Parts: sequence; structure tokens; C-alpha cells
Amino acid sequence: MERNLATSPDHVDYLVDLSNVVREKSIGGPGPRSLHRLQLVVQALVKLTGDPDVRLYLIADTSLLGGHREFTDPADVRQLRRWVAEDLVEEVDDADERVLEIAGMTRIQVITSDYYVNHRVEHAWIQGNTSQFLRPTPGPGGTVTLVPMDMGVRSQAEISRREELDALKKQGLLGPGRTPLIDVLTRAWRCPEPRCSLYDVRSGGRVLPPRMRQGVPTCQQHGTPLLDDGPRPGAAQLKAVINGICVARYTLDEGSETRVGRHPDPGVSDSGISDSYISLYSLLDPVAAGRVSREHVVVSVRKGGAVLVRDISSYGTRMRTVSRRGRLGDWEQLPPQVDRRFHPGDEVELAPGVILTRSGRLFPAELPDAWRTATPPTPIPPGAAAPTMLA
Repeated sequence: MERNLATSPDHVDYLVDLSNVVREKSIGGPGPRSLHRLQLVVQALVKLTGDPDVRLYLIADTSLLGGHREFTDPADVRQLRRWVAEDLVEEVDDADERVLEIAGMTRIQVITSDYYVNHRVEHAWIQGNTSQFLRPTPGPGGTVTLVPMDMGVRSQAEISRREELDALKKQGLLGPGRTPLIDVLTRAWRCPEPRCSLYDVRSGGRVLPPRMRQGVPTCQQHGTPLLDDGPRPGAAQLKAVINGICVARYTLDEGSETRVGRHPDPGVSDSGISDSYISLYSLLDPVAAGRVSREHVVVSVRKGGAVLVRDISSYGTRMRTVSRRGRLGDWEQLPPQVDRRFHPGDEVELAPGVILTRSGRLFPAELPDAWRTATPPTPIPPGAAAPTMLA
């Protein structure tokens, strides 16, 4: 097997997402991690290509050896460490990103079981790809068969959710079953270091989720346990998409009521709700600007994270909603002056080519309800409608 491994991705036949293959429990017998699975993949490639010298380039996360106790055979750990030292394995913090970087530039086929959903913003070529990824599956007599993967088309909302899941995983904020640690995420935290504002929701800046270390929320800068600062206010992210391109993002706080249009006047709401506005004028060309009302819609974020949209325009507003499988429905006219639920992935059209959409990212106040109602994602079959944008 070792003779098939290359020290450079130049002139190789296949890329191997080694961390994924080593952890693929459907092949190569029991145990969380095993290099025997790679050996079966090499044998499958030799059979598939008819070339006993087929060349592979292996890429692995540093976390693969970091979890060395999960290897079924201790000899695998010693062999893997030697391969890393001899450059037969490229060890990086994020193997997925490195695999896709090389695959995108070279079009080399990738051996993996990963659909790379959370990387499809940077690597849009994955969408609908049916030829560049091979999945190792169980074959007869304990062998492995390599099957082309249909990567499907994922909606922007699902991509954003996967990105968030990946971010939570890196912070240690996923519990059993890859579910977020709701009790941690729905609380505000404060570092005991007086000048540290990384977690202070009142600072007005970017607030980080805590890093879990041995079950304790910890400041990743100072390494000290964080102090519980009470319930965390909710928020939602709104995106402006002009002619299919995301040109601006806005964070709306819980309890806010935001008027969105060509150029809303600053003012004070009569409803007692914190009032704000978003002007799209600088983002619009003259034709689009003439079709968007000065104040076109109102987006409200209620307690608990529910988001509503209301048409207050002179020209009318259309909306289409996204299903749990990521498909966008048909456009429908919004009735004027009526609040409508605005879920992640839904799209609100102010004028042709001018769309507001909610980010797929679920801010803390939304996580508990969304996780209770979420369904496992499935690949969208070929021919399904593609998302409006991937930014």
C-alpha cells in the first residue's frame, strides 16, 4: 500500500480524505478508526483502474492523530505518524478545505463519504457535481467498492446551517447526536478579565460563542472559566441579494422593528418597539431604485427569535418559502400590512432582482426550536431548483 502513496499532489490519480476514510465505519470492520479501511480503498482503486501503481495523495486533519486512542490497532498510530513525518500524509488543521482547494484546481477525483455542505459557498463547483467524488461502500466478502457520489444541490439555508454546526463543533459546543449545547448557547457569558469583551453582548461588537473545555465555558483568549451573565438576547441575520449576489448582511436584535426600503426616514416607532432602518439606495441601480418604495417592508424580531415581515410598500412585495428539504416554493403576493413568518432561507422580493433573505445561520434564541423540528438532510435529486445564490 505504501508504494501507492505520493509526497505531493502533482501527477497523482486520486485525492483521499484520509480522516473521513479512516473513520468510515461501514467498511473495514468495527472500531472508530482503522488504517485497514485505507488499504481496502487502495485495493478497490487498483481493481477499478487496473493499475497496481495507482497514485494517491492523502490529506488528514490534525485531529485524526489527536484521537489516537480510538484506533483499533496501535500499530496504525505508529505507521500514520511515520507517514506524516515522511510527507506521505499532509496533516493540516482543516483537511476538508485543503482537499477541496486541490480538487478545485486540478479536478482530481476525491475518495470520501463527505458531502462538504458547509464548504459550498467558497467551492460552488461542488453543487450538482456527479463525477468528481467517489464514496467507499461495502463490497462482497469484506471488500470495498467505489461508487460515484451525486453531491446534489443544497440551498443557501442548509449550507449556512452546516457552517454553523461546523463552527459549534470546533468550539466543543455539540453534545451527543451532534446537537448544540442549548443550555450554554442561550446564556450570555462574560470573561472575568475586565478588559476582555469577546463574549459581552452589550459591547456592540462581534460576540464569540464560548469554547468548552472539560465541560466548562472558557475564554479562548485568557483560558479562564467564563461567568454566566444571564439569558442571551436573540438575533437574526438579514441579507440583501441584488441580481443573485449577496451584497450586504444585517444583524437584527431581538425586540427590534426594522424598516427596509430605498431610503427610509430615521424616526421613532410608535409601537414601543426599538426602531431601526436599512437603506438600500446605495446598492441599487436607477431602474431598481425606482421600483423599491422608500419604506418597503418592516422586519420584526420578536422575543424568542421569531422573525416577521410586513409589506408597507406602494408597489407590492412577493415572498417564497423554503421547505425542510431546501426547495424554494412558488412566489406569492404578500397581503399589505399583515405580518408573515420569515424563516431562514425564505426570500422576499421587493422588486425584480432585489431580494431580502434570512441567513440559514440560527442565532442562539432560535436554536432550541429549530433543533426540535429539524429533519435529517438528504441529497436533492438532479433537476431540483437551484438556490438563488450561494453567498
